[in-house]
Amino acid sequence: MKETIRRVIDTIFIVAGITILCGGGAFFLYLLGNFGMFPLYVTRVIPVVGIAGTLALLLVCTGLLKPGMRKWAGRAFLLVCVLSLCHILHGIYTDTLPTVDDRSLLVQEYQPFRKQDGKLAESKLVHLEEEATFFLDNPWKLRLDGATALYPVYAAFVEATFPRQDYSPFHSTVECNGTSEAYRKLIHGERNMIFAAGPSEAQLKAAEENGVELHLTPIGREAFVFFVNSKNPVKSLTVEQIQGIYTGEITNWKHLGGRFQKIRPFQRAENSGSQTSLQKLMKGLPLMEPEEEERIAGMGGIIREVASYRNHSNAIGFSFRYYATEMVQSGDIHLLALNGVEPTKETIRDNSYPIASEFYAVTASPIGEPAPQETNETMAAFLEWILSEQGQWIIEETGYVALK
Repeated sequence: MKETIRRVIDTIFIVAGITILCGGGAFFLYLLGNFGMFPLYVTRVIPVVGIAGTLALLLVCTGLLKPGMRKWAGRAFLLVCVLSLCHILHGIYTDTLPTVDDRSLLVQEYQPFRKQDGKLAESKLVHLEEEATFFLDNPWKLRLDGATALYPVYAAFVEATFPRQDYSPFHSTVECNGTSEAYRKLIHGERNMIFAAGPSEAQLKAAEENGVELHLTPIGREAFVFFVNSKNPVKSLTVEQIQGIYTGEITNWKHLGGRFQKIRPFQRAENSGSQTSLQKLMKGLPLMEPEEEERIAGMGGIIREVASYRNHSNAIGFSFRYYATEMVQSGDIHLLALNGVEPTKETIRDNSYPIASEFYAVTASPIGEPAPQETNETMAAFLEWILSEQGQWIIEETGYVALK
């Protein structure tokens, strides 16, 4: 009897010890992973391997498995480890693929009057060769925001015409919150001018519901482009073929003159400038469901959102020409001609490229009232300067196409 009690107690201690050391350790690592300590594909396999290892040890150490079954437990655990390793390797491979996503633009590199160690630092902004003909005496008169891909343009406007001070892209009078958030802030009066592509139907509806009218002043031109992996033999598509891909009717590159590969079409988040451009191109045709991915959010949460473009061999994505240019130069992707026309500055300027359009300085006023630039001298002067030779030179030198 005493021997039985002793074995039971020993078993309890063994079970508790293994559970705390293996299971508890795996759970702790899982929590760390959810706070961004590890990539998500590692975070996912930690509890799987931890639980499998804990069970295997418990079964072996407590003698619940016959000797002949122990090798099968070991093989099962080894299989779990191999599958987990394959999952991690696939995640590592996916992370090595280049992306095209203006959310990853390092906006700090374009921050006006950027400082480093208390001194003005080099930035990627275009600089005027002479003094600007417009100067803003008080930065609070113009509270700016806009699309991430347009930040290099309006940040250069700011450095040329605003007082020298700190303009954090996230906490100042000149921010860069992306198209969707910029429109929201403009509609709710938190900004008085933004720089973006034209609004989506949802943004127009939101403005109307808030009693606001949007006023769009064209300041430059840009091409909405589609791109594929540089090794993809397809060089040109028609607008109708693009529509077929994004409705899900065309599913394999072989139907477009390419290899026998399933097409992997990426999209962007709803109400982003590029997704709105795609919706306009579709002309009411239903879009297929976008590919999604999980990301680690603040405070250890996991969120699902539209997946960033990954340069798989069978992928197709879209953006504005300016943002895709860097990857074109690196040789990772090539831009597709549309209807046989390449997206170049010349074809954008003469409107022969089929999806060339303006981007705007956008303001807002209560419905029925004049546009702010009609009553606000500072805003009117700033817009006039943007459309002047100096403002248009900045747009052209940044990489976009000037109106003039």
